[in-house]
Amino acid sequence: MSEIRVGLVQINNSFSNQNYLPYSVGLLQAYAQAYASTPSRYEFLLPIYCRLPVATAIEHLRGATIIAFSTYVWNIKLSLEIARRIKQEQPDTLIVFGGPQVPDRAEAFLRQNPFIDVACHNEGEAVFLDILEQCPGRDWSAIGSISYLTADGSFHHHPRQDRIDDLSTIPSPYLSGVFEPLMQANPQEQWIALWETNRGCPFSCTFCDWGSATQSKVYTFDLERLMREVDWFADHQVQFIFCCDANFGILPRDLEIAQYVAATKQTRGYPIALSVQNTKNATERSYQVQKLLADAGLNKGVTIAMQSLDPGTLKSVKRHNISLNSFQELQRRFTRDHVETYTDIILGLPGETYDSFFDGISQAIANGQHNRIQFNNLSILPNAEMGDPAYQQKYGMVTVESRIVNIHGSLMASEDAIDETQQLVIATSTTPPDDWCKTRALSWMVALLHFDKLLQIPLIVLHEVCALSYRELFEVFMESDLAHFPVLAEIRDFFWEKARDIQNGGEEYCNSAEWLNIWWPADEYIFIKLSVEGKLEAFYREAEQLLNQFLGDRFMQIPAILHEAILLNRSLVNQPFQTSDLTIDLSYNIWEFYQAVRQGLAIPLDQEPRRYAIDRTTNTVHNWDDWYREVVWYGNKKGAYLYKTVSIISDPVHQTNVLATP
Repeated sequence: MSEIRVGLVQINNSFSNQNYLPYSVGLLQAYAQAYASTPSRYEFLLPIYCRLPVATAIEHLRGATIIAFSTYVWNIKLSLEIARRIKQEQPDTLIVFGGPQVPDRAEAFLRQNPFIDVACHNEGEAVFLDILEQCPGRDWSAIGSISYLTADGSFHHHPRQDRIDDLSTIPSPYLSGVFEPLMQANPQEQWIALWETNRGCPFSCTFCDWGSATQSKVYTFDLERLMREVDWFADHQVQFIFCCDANFGILPRDLEIAQYVAATKQTRGYPIALSVQNTKNATERSYQVQKLLADAGLNKGVTIAMQSLDPGTLKSVKRHNISLNSFQELQRRFTRDHVETYTDIILGLPGETYDSFFDGISQAIANGQHNRIQFNNLSILPNAEMGDPAYQQKYGMVTVESRIVNIHGSLMASEDAIDETQQLVIATSTTPPDDWCKTRALSWMVALLHFDKLLQIPLIVLHEVCALSYRELFEVFMESDLAHFPVLAEIRDFFWEKARDIQNGGEEYCNSAEWLNIWWPADEYIFIKLSVEGKLEAFYREAEQLLNQFLGDRFMQIPAILHEAILLNRSLVNQPFQTSDLTIDLSYNIWEFYQAVRQGLAIPLDQEPRRYAIDRTTNTVHNWDDWYREVVWYGNKKGAYLYKTVSIISDPVHQTNVLATP
């Protein structure tokens, strides 16, 4: 007969209307059922795995003897409110909190939340089992890696237990059947699987809590278990796998793992996608792994996680042992092999300046990054080194509490109005408040003009033909006198105002009830606004005038080339309601020149008559909502905002070549 009812809570955000299997608490249950002295005494309730009303959660957990919460930045406030209400209604329920959001220095956290009985640090499997076994008597004196308050109000913190170095001792929640009852109870769900092949990270980036959580050493799960888990994913038709490894590709065997996933997809159809965090330094193996995943259609693009291209900044955040040359070589090789990449960059890192930031952006684009740079705001994690007040003081870091909203996430408010928040960095000693706003605003301008591809063709042409840096070209749109350019001025002012709004605690994204009722990045919001309000023609007219003015001030005169580059770009921008294809005549081989640059090749820009036929009708959409979703939203990572097929015609009758845009 079960004596102890165990509730487990791991609230995850949904992704594309799919929910994650609660892997962390699944591990706790699998470990306890394998190693408890008397497993039959524990009855595990179905875990709570997604956001839901507090009252619903309480009803589900009512009668539990012990409830364990796995917490991170996206669920901590809702988890705390559920725990508080449970304790209020059932004072004898033991409340245990773990996960990365539990601070290593936990005294203030526990005093602010006295309904939490035990806070767990680092790996949870063995610690949670020890707590379960001591649950009736509640004697925590011999358990490591925990903090708690005693009845007299004194704070106790126990040193870390040793990490589990033999990960094969941890049963798989997939293979041990932990998730079968949950899946049977929720047949409507299309599950996403979280997956570990190893634990640990040899790097110590100060903005990340991986290194502090694992003490750097990398331990591995055995290959047989991992391949059986891949088979389990295929058996259960799990479409999307999110690999939690900090550095997939760091170990020689990772290529073998990727090969097995690819072969399983080919023979069985699942999994459809595997998302990994690429390793930082192992250039050749990283290339082989990512190329394999790309060839198998398992990824939508390779992440090049540079975070900064400034050596001083990388030293400040303890990333100086990660080779920028490795990242740049990977980008060149993937470009050459037509594998799409996108680059992660973080705004406002300690040591970064406005100048170093945009010199780095200019360098990354010149090196071949034309698909997407993700400009991420810097947020503070409690157990990262950056979470230490002394570190923040050293670098003059200024933070603001900001409500967490998800890119392209729904605007629907939670029933209990419980908003998760984050601590965003909005200034440092090297990037003071005005410079942070300037950096944030120009980042959106770069995204709009280059990565949303509204002006990518003329920008590439001007960079190559006139030897102008990309930074110079982007700053034209931010620093020029725009008194006679009302559309461009409206865009610039919008980006500045949004940056100041974030600095004052506003959300990172722009809401629109009219445009799918979701949160849009500021650049995509402007792309939609220009299209819906019929301002694209004025935008291109003003952009051409402004760029000609800029070139004239520098005694550079290429009006015909610039005009044709802008005409071609405008003709290629995907818009809804198209009923006919388009043919345009140019005097230069601009399309071929542009494509060659994107592919890392060099061909001359020749004055040769060209007639281009643009297919605008094959996949056109006939309503705005579909265009918002299928073109603007789904095109985000790849910047897939141009029509896909351009035919080069040597005369009005004979077609000689067909090229596809990325």
